[in-house]
Amino acid sequence: MMRRLFPAPLLSLALIALWLVLNNSYGLGQWIMAVVLGVAVPLLTQSLRPTPVRFSHPWVAFKLFMSVGRDVIEWNWRVLRGTLGRGEHMPHGGFITVPLDMRDPNGLAVLAAIMCVIPGTIWSELSLDRSVLRVHIFDLQDAEHEIQLIKNRYERPLMEIFE
Repeated sequence: MMRRLFPAPLLSLALIALWLVLNNSYGLGQWIMAVVLGVAVPLLTQSLRPTPVRFSHPWVAFKLFMSVGRDVIEWNWRVLRGTLGRGEHMPHGGFITVPLDMRDPNGLAVLAAIMCVIPGTIWSELSLDRSVLRVHIFDLQDAEHEIQLIKNRYERPLMEIFE
């Protein structure tokens, strides 16, 4: 009964908290609206989730989160330097092709989010069989290094978390 009413309990809690914080009001009416949304949205969007999320290894997830945060800061500086560069210091963007071992759709969705959050990288294409990823790098210096970085820093922990 509880699983049918709350198919995604963490999502429900997050929606309730988000509603209350964004409205900056904690009156009874806001609590009722928050709970209605927290129950209704996961129920109505249940068919949109491809597979149930099986999240394990929270410590690996925390380390991945910190690594992405560090990369966001580092790449912000790289992009800033690149946009201010002149002559030979101009960035040389390019595409890389990353062979993927991960097949879990939830893990691939998180990898897509990571690639879009990090400045200077864009998730460009995923092959139909989910085996190859194309990424555009703003300042591509060493393609093989970037491929290994994506595989080791992002794909491997995501596989540990989701598969």
